[in-house]
Amino acid sequence: MNRRKAMMAFSFLIAMTSSWGESKPGQQKRQIKQSQYNVLFIGNSLTYANDLPKLVRQEAARQGVVVHTKTHAKANYAIVDHWAEGEVQRLIKTKLYDFVVIQQGPSSQQDGYRMLVNGGAPYAELTRQNNAQLAYYMVWPALEYYFTFQGVIDNYTAGAEANDAILIPVGTRWRQYIADTGDRSYYGSDGFHPSKKGSQMAAEVIVETLFNPATCDCSD
Repeated sequence: MNRRKAMMAFSFLIAMTSSWGESKPGQQKRQIKQSQYNVLFIGNSLTYANDLPKLVRQEAARQGVVVHTKTHAKANYAIVDHWAEGEVQRLIKTKLYDFVVIQQGPSSQQDGYRMLVNGGAPYAELTRQNNAQLAYYMVWPALEYYFTFQGVIDNYTAGAEANDAILIPVGTRWRQYIADTGDRSYYGSDGFHPSKKGSQMAAEVIVETLFNPATCDCSD
């Protein structure tokens, strides 16, 4: 009987190992909870406003997750601008990061689509080569161009899908909140950059998506 139990346990272990082996690249990190994570943020002022990475660390800590962050963000930069300079490649190649979160402006038009889809492709390849997962931090349009919101959502979604990346649907949550409440307080005083409240919401969605995907309402 003991031998039979041992054989059953061994068979179960083999089955579980095979299941893990069939997962897509990067998936295992989301399936097996780690004690801590390293996240590289690449973006512009929508990332460094209100020190979003710090808010992510604090929100993760409240949920019992230890997160370390590195930020490489410059005003008005798109992901292709960062790639052209070469520093992001050096950072990713250090193999220090579990997640690489990329962000640029609203990108509701065709040129934004091309940058997110085509410009994201080398990021996707390099992150795969260096054991990291790529994630798209979906943002929002300025109040002046609020009518382009669906284009923002569509193009960020297309970029993530085309490059087998994680989609962090901050923009979707942002628009839904305004639709439900009529409250535009996620916007800061300039009608584009986030208020502290907006950045805090973004941090919550980032933490839900990256570290607690089972609890995240990440639908469009």
